Amino acid sequence: MEEKAVKSIGKLVWEIIKIIVIAFVLSWVLRKYVIEARVIPTGSMLPTIQLEDRVIVDKFFFKYFDLIRQKDIIVFRPPPTAHATEDFIKRVIGVPGDVIEVKNQIVYVNGNALDELYLLEQTNFDYGPVTVPQDSLFVMGDNRNNSADSREWGFLPIENVSGRTLFRYWPINHIGVLAR
Repeated sequence: MEEKAVKSIGKLVWEIIKIIVIAFVLSWVLRKYVIEARVIPTGSMLPTIQLEDRVIVDKFFFKYFDLIRQKDIIVFRPPPTAHATEDFIKRVIGVPGDVIEVKNQIVYVNGNALDELYLLEQTNFDYGPVTVPQDSLFVMGDNRNNSADSREWGFLPIENVSGRTLFRYWPINHIGVLAR
């Protein structure tokens, strides 16, 4: 009888180990390729995203089913000219072929003023005009006067984009889709 009990406990332990390994592998695959939680480390996206907010980032569907569009908030590896190693989060202002210009505190895309209700304050600089090359994006933080972005380090290669934010999940009183 004791031998049966030991075998049953051994089977139970083996089943638990298999479940833990499968759960670990599935969570790693989901985090690496499908969806990921991120903590915002800087204030470059104020007021849209506060310092230490938590967001969910889509790493799969935007690549294969829904292309990056103007005003999307994306996570990406900064280009070498940014002299940074940690991922950045910024808003897409221009996609390939767009002409970007900032004058008199207003951002223009293809000659049209961009409606930017999400800004912390008016932009205090002039820039451009520049044309976004193929396979690149022009990105800026919502806290324009305190953001290292495409104005400083140039165009972002689309291949550097690792995901697009879906929504904020923390703090609880700010849960929801991020402003476009």
